[in-house]
Amino acid sequence: MILCRVIGNAVATVKHPVYEGRKIMVVQTVDVDGHTPLGPEFLAVDAVQAGPGDLVLASREGNAARQILGTRSDPFHSVILGIVDTVDATPLNLEEPSEEESSDESTDEVSGESS
Repeated sequence: MILCRVIGNAVATVKHPVYEGRKIMVVQTVDVDGHTPLGPEFLAVDAVQAGPGDLVLASREGNAARQILGTRSDPFHSVILGIVDTVDATPLNLEEPSEEESSDESTDEVSGESS
């Protein structure tokens, strides 16, 4: 799933028949702050009644789009799956443990003494 911002609607007077009655939105991938663009815009079928300005979760995998939209052979590639209320992203501490921390762990081992 991809975090995206809906930036507009796509309107077409001539389109494939499977798109009749479906709302097509223009979305752009964004960073977890919800505003910083991360990639190019793409079109996605709206399955959740999102609107311009909404922060949404989208999928760019055709099989997921077809499963969500309930069609097995239609040419859907991208779909909006949900509207995001908030994003709580806490940075992970990916640093290596310091030498002091690793030596503390080795001294905490329980010795196996027998009586």
